Amino acid sequence: MTGLQSIKMAYYNNDGMEFNPDLIPKPGLCLLCHHNDNGDWEDEILCKLTRADQQDDEEFEFYAFRPKE
Repeated sequence: MTGLQSIKMAYYNNDGMEFNPDLIPKPGLCLLCHHNDNGDWEDEILCKLTRADQQDDEEFEFYAFRPKE
C-alpha cells in the first residue's frame, strides 16, 4: 500500500465499550474455514464480530462457514 497508512479498526460491544477482537480465542471451526486469514478484510470483520458475539456461548456456530479447499 504505497502512500497509504494502515487504518486501525475499532470494535465495540453492544454496550458501546471498545474491545480488542484479537484477544478472543479462535474456535477450531475458524481454523478450518475458508474465511479465516484469506486476505479479505470484509471476511475478517465478519469473523471477528461473530467470535466476539459468541465468545461466552457453549457452542460456536458460523452460518457462513465454508471449508478450506
